[in-house]
Amino acid sequence: MQRTVVTAGRLPSTFTALRYPNYRRWFVGQALSLMGTWMQSVAQGWLVYDLTGSKLALGAIAFAGSVPTLFLMIPAGALADRIPRRRLLLITQSAMMLFAFILAALTAIGTVQVWQIAVLAFALGIANSFDAPARQALAVDMVEDRRDLLNAVALNSTMFNLARVIGPAIGGIVLATLGATWCFALNGLSFVAVLIALVGMVIPIAAQSRTQESLGSQVRAGLQYTWGHTIVRTIILLAGVSSLFGFTYSVLLPAFAADVLHVGEAGLGALNAAVGIGALAGSLVVASLTRSRFRGQLLTAGSLTFPIALLAFAFSRSFPLSLACLATAGFAFVSQNATANTLVQSIVPDDLRGRVMGVYMLMFFGTTPFGSLLAGVIAQALSPTAAVAIGATITLAFALGIAIFVPSLRKTVS
Repeated sequence: MQRTVVTAGRLPSTFTALRYPNYRRWFVGQALSLMGTWMQSVAQGWLVYDLTGSKLALGAIAFAGSVPTLFLMIPAGALADRIPRRRLLLITQSAMMLFAFILAALTAIGTVQVWQIAVLAFALGIANSFDAPARQALAVDMVEDRRDLLNAVALNSTMFNLARVIGPAIGGIVLATLGATWCFALNGLSFVAVLIALVGMVIPIAAQSRTQESLGSQVRAGLQYTWGHTIVRTIILLAGVSSLFGFTYSVLLPAFAADVLHVGEAGLGALNAAVGIGALAGSLVVASLTRSRFRGQLLTAGSLTFPIALLAFAFSRSFPLSLACLATAGFAFVSQNATANTLVQSIVPDDLRGRVMGVYMLMFFGTTPFGSLLAGVIAQALSPTAAVAIGATITLAFALGIAIFVPSLRKTVS
């Protein structure tokens, strides 16, 4: 115990969760894996647009990859409360590695078709439906001092956004120089890092309680708790609306890079990296404020700034200005949603954590297929600018409504 305290004292408060060996392994392994995932995302979007020239196809592929979460995320959250989360993650991460290698092989032999990309995206969505709630809830198993749990949750966002800075930048370079095949293959290899981290963890058997309750009863209990808690319900709805109407701008970035800003593959990587740079800064701010009394205000400020930055991006025709708008949007989006994640995890009891996080991840990711498809339809019928501007306006209106009618959210600190 004395050794743990001394080690913690050497770390800035922003990184206190890294004093735990399990969490350090996870942080490094998952960061490398996520970099590969972002590389694949950049290459896949470009490949789909290159094969079809269709903005609707971009939305359709995103729909295929996200729609499984609508049906699986909540029962997957209950499953994460029933079986060891590490075991579940070993299965899901292995499956995602396999899908990446299949896509690399199809691209390498020159037979890849859009329907194959859609099928693999759908399979990846199934795996991610079981992966996401288990991954979110695993933080409680990796830190011994519960006071550091919120820091671990915030550092998960830092990890995600660090990968979003590096992954798309590398992905754009690899895509432009070596082609999409290498992006997919490197993503497959990146999963080895997180699998090694999971195998190396030492988690006490008692870290996750067991229950004789049926899966259906567990799901109902999780839904009842989520809907009955005003702050949790409000936060989850806010995350869902911003994801449904706001974040889907990301599926149209290939169209902006090719047809609006005319910056090509490398420019697409830069646009994604700009979002990641802002998001990384936002996640570090959240990690520094996990014990702050101003987290409710940070969430509100992020929810208002995010759609305003998107509106500016939608109408920008300057590449540098577009990068600045996306960096601001990334900072605000993560300030909102990383804070939302930490607040929900600080409120929810341990025995409901997987289920409530399943609902949270359903609203965060499960709304994406409809938003992506809607954005693709509007962009095809009108323009990418119109699609992003309409979504941002709806997101801003909802955030203003929450700020006016649920003022208690701004005062939430627990």
